[in-house]
Amino acid sequence: MTDEGLLKKASRGDEAAFLLLYERHREVVFRFAYRMLACVESAEDVTHDCFVSLIKQPLRFDPTRASLRTYLYATVRNLAAKRFRQSTNEVAMDDLFEEPQLPDAQAPLGKLLDEELSAEVRKAVANLPALQREALILFEYEELSLAEIATIVGADVGAVKARLYRAREQLRRIFASRFASNPVIVPPREKYQR
Repeated sequence: MTDEGLLKKASRGDEAAFLLLYERHREVVFRFAYRMLACVESAEDVTHDCFVSLIKQPLRFDPTRASLRTYLYATVRNLAAKRFRQSTNEVAMDDLFEEPQLPDAQAPLGKLLDEELSAEVRKAVANLPALQREALILFEYEELSLAEIATIVGADVGAVKARLYRAREQLRRIFASRFASNPVIVPPREKYQR
């Protein structure tokens, strides 16, 4: 059944339809919220609020404008921005999830170096300006097209490209010294055409 059909049933009180929608989209909603907020508890709250909003106001979703997934990303974006405005507290890096475990066959030193690099990348991404961070996360981690991101953030594709470029340049500067002997590879331009 389509997301639209499930949402219609869920809005009429069909709990099974809502649970199916929740199961379909929970992981991507949480992952985006977590990457934006860098805090497990906040991401859980935003994920919960996103689905509560969907079930309480199903008519806010317009399938002629975007897919349900795109709508959910936009909702998470708005809820995360609201949290940023309300909170002046800094998020501790200790609240971040651990990276997925590497294969046991890899040497312990390699694991340690990979974990250190992952932590540095997470910290650098978390410190990007919010608009750059969301563009980078949606494009690189969530693998959305530039057009989908533009719909989510309410900007044109050119603005999204600019934010993505600035985010990458800032990350490149941050890691330039670390990789001076092994330069960061720039992705081919056609990747921007998604």
